[in-house]
Amino acid sequence: MSALAWGRHYLAVEPTAFRVEYVINPFMDPGVQPDPERAMAQWRTMVATLRGLGARVDVVPQREDAPDMVFAMNLGLAVRDPETDSEADSAVGGGTRVVLSHMRYPQRRMETASMAQYCAERGWPTTVVGRDGVGPHLEAGDAFAFGGALVVGHGPRTEELALKHLATALDARVLGVRLTHPAMYHLDLAFCPLDDRRALVCPEALDDASAAALLDLVPEPILLTEAEALDTFAANSVVVGRTVVMPGCPDHVRRALEDAGFEIVLVDVTEFHKAGGSIRCLTNPVDVVRGRDLVVVPGGEVLLPAG
Repeated sequence: MSALAWGRHYLAVEPTAFRVEYVINPFMDPGVQPDPERAMAQWRTMVATLRGLGARVDVVPQREDAPDMVFAMNLGLAVRDPETDSEADSAVGGGTRVVLSHMRYPQRRMETASMAQYCAERGWPTTVVGRDGVGPHLEAGDAFAFGGALVVGHGPRTEELALKHLATALDARVLGVRLTHPAMYHLDLAFCPLDDRRALVCPEALDDASAAALLDLVPEPILLTEAEALDTFAANSVVVGRTVVMPGCPDHVRRALEDAGFEIVLVDVTEFHKAGGSIRCLTNPVDVVRGRDLVVVPGGEVLLPAG
């Protein structure tokens, strides 16, 4: 049993302009606004908690015209080359490449330009599937390294056509799983890698073939029901070593995590739940390494469950 190798370096966007301005998921209601001061305090506690556990958190400024940009997970997918796997290298380029998101909804597409500028300032080369609504959509909250593959949810936000581009851009094996639940519109609401053998999984977010494929990939899954995933946002957690930073934790999940040697830290981010995101959505890991976390497959490979 080995700890998750990635998850010790994050990007986060300070919520200086966070609000619910439109409806693009079932959680959003412009009539129920987050409290700005409370949201900022919750975000700062989350960042302080991650840093206190030894994680690095780099802060990206929020655009005034992008209220959802605080959900940094969806800005892009960053992967490092193995020969430059260090904090110093990652800060100045050093082999980090980023596949920028191509947001399905136009309300979020301006975020990609800001992420592209952030990457350019650090010497991180970027690629993008499409632009301004043209080409297949890809949102990074649907993509996770696990078991040597890049597990990518497709359906509500990311399109299946984007998977080949992602595999080719990263020379990676991509396992596509189809999300069918309208409220678990990103994979990060239904799947959370914990270590090399375990992950939180909500099978009800997926079609039958995809749920079976994901459960086959994870040797020791910890299952969430639909109600648990939606009520607690438990899958939208992050892991730093053997500590799981969670917005909520059902009792049976706590028992399973503690039996597996994990510590649990609960952080209240309920103001962000009003826009449909939690701790994972608020953080973007930039320390996934090719050849360590992802098997290198020249030209890429896409696997889709039959059914």
